[in-house]
Amino acid sequence: MNRVPGGYLALTECFEIMTVDFNNLQELKSLATKKPGKIGIPVIKEGILDAVVVWFVLQLDDEHSLSTSPSVETCWEQAIYPVHDLADYWIKPGDHVMMEVSCQDCYLRIQNISVFGSEREVGAGKNFTQDKDLLSLGSEAELCSALANLQTSKPDAVEQTCILESTEIALLNNSLYHEGFKMAMRKVLSSLTPEKLCQAMDTQCQNEMSCGSEESNSEESIPEPFYVLDVSEGFSILPIIAGTLGQVKPYSSVEKDQHRITLDLISEANHFPKETLEFWLRHVEDESAVLQRPKSDKLWSIIILDVIEPSGLIQQEIMEKAAISRCLLQSGGKIFPQYVLMFGLLVESQTLVEESAVQGTERTLGLNIAPFINQFQVPIRVFLDLSSLPCIPLSKPVELLRLDLMTPYLNTSNREVKVHICKSGQVTAIPFWYHMYLDDEIRLDTSSEASHWKQAAVVLDNPIQVEMGEELVLNVQHHKSNVSITVKQ
Repeated sequence: MNRVPGGYLALTECFEIMTVDFNNLQELKSLATKKPGKIGIPVIKEGILDAVVVWFVLQLDDEHSLSTSPSVETCWEQAIYPVHDLADYWIKPGDHVMMEVSCQDCYLRIQNISVFGSEREVGAGKNFTQDKDLLSLGSEAELCSALANLQTSKPDAVEQTCILESTEIALLNNSLYHEGFKMAMRKVLSSLTPEKLCQAMDTQCQNEMSCGSEESNSEESIPEPFYVLDVSEGFSILPIIAGTLGQVKPYSSVEKDQHRITLDLISEANHFPKETLEFWLRHVEDESAVLQRPKSDKLWSIIILDVIEPSGLIQQEIMEKAAISRCLLQSGGKIFPQYVLMFGLLVESQTLVEESAVQGTERTLGLNIAPFINQFQVPIRVFLDLSSLPCIPLSKPVELLRLDLMTPYLNTSNREVKVHICKSGQVTAIPFWYHMYLDDEIRLDTSSEASHWKQAAVVLDNPIQVEMGEELVLNVQHHKSNVSITVKQ
């Protein structure tokens, strides 16, 4: 929680949810069957109730304990129980937040959250015992939902459950992403429209000359739709957005049935004809060969590819997918994004150093562990949030790499980059991010605080001392979607 972008506001004092004695067998047995206990917590600050943050104090004995609190620098993170469906999320001093806490099935559950004030009672009470089927589901999001079990839908609506990864939720909240794609798609489709109209007129004239049939003319005058394929990973509403742009036939490549059902429900709720959106994998015999023509005699107007993973890395085999996609575009069609620029900067970050490798023998009580464990360290740290990462920038951002999906000869697979040092210090890491260009004017920045993407960083094996005014040369290589960044000594 201490690295949440923008920080957080504690609306109550910290409070004890429950105590578990792991040396008491009888208590452990009753824990899973005990009825939920009610807790009331006084509000000390005014604000919006978004979530309940949970951490632990591990009591080793009467004198020694370990805390996973956000106020303590440890290797642990905290658990977040989001609060949904309150009629009014705004609380103030004088209010009390009420909740029920249990450990049914040995999973900590927080449920039936409500707010009591001098003039009101606002409830978010829900029955969470209906969702045992969630435990059979597999992904991280599904597992976390089952563990926390803070289900927000009503019991009679559980059958419509659609569980998304946290990164997918963040993507849905990224308005700049959706606005950028909508503008870029509209520009491409507008540029193709005159050409399509001319083709329709030429066809109509030929038909009039050849057979003079009015019925034939009316059929031929119906314009062919623009075919748009979204092969981005996970849950995406870009095909629905494409469907709002006129004579468009959008295809989604989502794989999960619950995602397809949800997209259908979203289309229905937004008054789309049911046949507007189609699911591409239903039309493909071999799911490993997703990139194919929409029809034997048709080509795509737009193909949307996932170039950057939410973790901050380049998607595997993206250039190979781009090469196939270029062959499937109609004249004037585009791949989105059209090209990507990778940026980075030099930083001094003790936090990254300590989280990437074992430091010496002091931390391991004299045991010489570092030489063995550090052989297996990963050179690139992912899922970083630069806006909250404790670090000191030692240079300005520089362009490291260009990946061009539409014009591959402009790609730079191996280059040297000179970086001017703006502040003296020790270079310990090179964080990097991307500018995704949907066209020459519309750009998405994966380092933006509003972005659903995280950033990544190369952590150096040995820090490099630098002085202001010096230059450091970086060697940047890109091979089969893998990027390596080394400092040229």
